[in-house]
Amino acid sequence: MKRYIIILLVIAAAFAGIFIYRAVEEPRQENVLTLYGNVDVRQVDLGFRVSGRVIAMHYEEGDFVPSGQVMAALDDQPYADQVREADAALESVRVNLKNADELFNRRQALVGDGSVSKEDLNNALASRDALAANFQQAQAALGVSQTNLQDTKVYAPTAGIVLTRVREPGTVVRAADPVYTLSITSPIWIRAFIPEQDLGVVYPGMPAEIHTDTQGGKIYKGHVGFISPVAEFTPKTVETTQLRSDLVYRLRIYADDPDRGLRQGMPVTVKLDLSNKDQKTSG
Repeated sequence: MKRYIIILLVIAAAFAGIFIYRAVEEPRQENVLTLYGNVDVRQVDLGFRVSGRVIAMHYEEGDFVPSGQVMAALDDQPYADQVREADAALESVRVNLKNADELFNRRQALVGDGSVSKEDLNNALASRDALAANFQQAQAALGVSQTNLQDTKVYAPTAGIVLTRVREPGTVVRAADPVYTLSITSPIWIRAFIPEQDLGVVYPGMPAEIHTDTQGGKIYKGHVGFISPVAEFTPKTVETTQLRSDLVYRLRIYADDPDRGLRQGMPVTVKLDLSNKDQKTSG
């Protein structure tokens, strides 16, 4: 009998605890919409725009890379030689164009008194115009070679963290072959899904709190940035079997001041304050 009495007391205590929780906690949460999602971060595959032999890879996996920093370099000697070759060709055309222009001016001055025929003047003009076109072509060729020389280095397009170091010094790569995969640090957003019945209370720009699963961890401020106009079935990877057939809308909640505490794929909890839902804005 004592055992049954103890069991009954435990059950009564459990029901009492549930009652107290609902009486105290639920009213406090009645103006909060809780969503669950995962951190989503853009990734960039970085490579050279020209082919060549890799001579430097400055970062390792996990390193933080500031925006604009040189991350990798090719042997630039062949491209530096091309620049010098193009520069010499441009100078040669410049000299010939100068002589052709002077010849045309002399013949134009003499054509009036019959010392130079009209045909000779036209030939001088054609020669000068052809060399002028060659000069523009040589300028363009120099520009291409200078661009190719600059493209022997890979720069970080934005601040980020190296996810993958694909190549090593000494490797011969083709143009566009990836050498690094970079996870950029901003923007960082949460991919979450909202049921159709709650869609009317959410609006772009709506403030949000982003909670990680870390006990006592940082609470990130954010806002709703994108609400999908198209309904879809709940993703199987994030919901129970019962809810997979429900229609939901995808949300993108941006973290306003992200740091390295938010990482790709991390599960998080998003809380939206509904107390100001009447102040929602359009767009």
